[in-house]
Amino acid sequence: MKVSIITVSFNAVATLKQTIDSVLAQDYPHIEYWVIDGGSSDGTKELLASYGPRIQYVSEPDFGIYDAFNKGLSRVTGDIVGVIGADDFYPSTDVIRKVVEVFEGQQVDSVYGDLQFIDPRSLKVVRQWKAGAYNKSNWLWGWMPPHPAFFVKRSVYEQIGFYKTHYTCAGDYEWMLRSLYKHAISVAYLPKLLMTMRTGGTSTASWKHRWVANQEDRKAWRENGLKPYFFTVTLKPLRKIIQLFS
Repeated sequence: MKVSIITVSFNAVATLKQTIDSVLAQDYPHIEYWVIDGGSSDGTKELLASYGPRIQYVSEPDFGIYDAFNKGLSRVTGDIVGVIGADDFYPSTDVIRKVVEVFEGQQVDSVYGDLQFIDPRSLKVVRQWKAGAYNKSNWLWGWMPPHPAFFVKRSVYEQIGFYKTHYTCAGDYEWMLRSLYKHAISVAYLPKLLMTMRTGGTSTASWKHRWVANQEDRKAWRENGLKPYFFTVTLKPLRKIIQLFS
């Protein structure tokens, strides 16, 4: 199976090299890697060019992170698609190989695993996200799989559509809710650390940002014609507190 990896970046040259190197270091041979850059002015384009044919990229203005993801999705050709942020990296060289083994062994539409957060300065682990085995009803209790540690067949995007660009920070939540909960695509949990993220990015920003995300989470349920419990989206950010003590 061919795996396509997408990175969306904008003025992230300080961390992007580690991201790219972690993808290129994977021991699985059938990987296609696209970097979708928003027209950075910090040396990102020069960094991307330095990798030659080992990566593919575009660097041009976009209309936000989900528009950029969609640009990547329109270009990839792999059987499986994964995303990795411009300040994130794979914690080991066997991540993609292990993911593919689950796809092939269990014949599922999607696979997810665990994730850890590190302090961007000290690089110390500050939060562990052990996602746990999949149970559809957990969505009603504020749960979701970690999007950066989520891999899905490209055919699923073709069937249910790409990310909705009117979301600013919860487009990944809406897409996963749509695919896993509404359309009930098949999924398997891989109990392995698949991603390391630096804190301070889009998904770990301020409380003001969290409030906006909470409103968009509610919109995601409404737009998909789904009815959560009255406490569902309130529990979602509270689950992050538990992860601090994992």
